[in-house]
This record gives sequence, structure tokens and C-alpha cells, in this order.
Amino acid sequence: MSPKNRTSVLPFARVTVMALVALLLVVAGVWASWGTAQHVLLSQGREHGTLTVTGCGDEVCTGRFVSEDPTPPRTDTTIARSVAVEKGGRYAVVVKPGTTEAVRTGWAGGLHAWLPLGGALLLASLIIGGGLRWTRGAYAAAAAGGALLVAAFLAL
Repeated sequence: MSPKNRTSVLPFARVTVMALVALLLVVAGVWASWGTAQHVLLSQGREHGTLTVTGCGDEVCTGRFVSEDPTPPRTDTTIARSVAVEKGGRYAVVVKPGTTEAVRTGWAGGLHAWLPLGGALLLASLIIGGGLRWTRGAYAAAAAGGALLVAAFLAL
């Protein structure tokens, strides 16, 4: 068998492993985002209202929730603490079913929910460009991830 007829398995293995790592990063970003994003995107039939933040702890802020439905206000509603939530702020929220945890709605809430996906796309773009050597795909993934992060920053 001549050396020209032999093909190495290593290039195929490298491409396969790098593609799986990039796919794993993107799937992990979607998975991390979906826990919150599902309540923003599929909010029909859930309790909507306004949350006025009265105090913040290390990880969550609590406040007074006034529902759009004719129900009495609640004071035990919590929202995840982030740079976008401050004491005294009023936010349009939807309450997760069966809990007292609220999630912001609208463009700001939707973009904030998808932030993990934006970060995952930026990380995956490094694998796509460096490991797979698909520069156009890397630029596209980086542009999508960066656009999502910048849009969330501007919306919040």
C-alpha cells in the first residue's frame, strides 16, 4: 500500500471532537437559558403583574407583587438579584407556576433570560474558529452572541 492511499484518522477525529465540544457549549447555553426563558416566552396562562422591590439579599430581592388579576397583593414574591434589579424599582413580571419567584417580562426580561446562550455562543466561536478552522461560522457565532449580550445590556 503506497503512502498516498493511506489516510489518517486524526483530522477526522479532531473535527469530530471540536464539533461536539462546540455543540455541547451551545446546548448547555440553551439549557441554562431555557429555565428562565420559558416563563417569559410561554407566559400565557401565568400570573402577570408588577413587582416593586422592597429589599435585596445576597442572591434574591423581595417585594410587593400586584397582580393584573383581581387578587390581593403579595409581599413574599422574590426575583433573582442582578445588576438590573434595584431596591425601589418597579418591574413587569410573570410568576413561575407553583412558586413565589418572579421573572421579568418584555424585551428586557427575554434578553436577560437568554444571556447564558450569548456567552455560550461567544465561547463556541473560539472552538469553531480555532479548532474547526471555520472562520465564517466563528464570526457568525461571535456576532450572534455579542449582539445578544449588547442588546441585553442596552435593554436592562
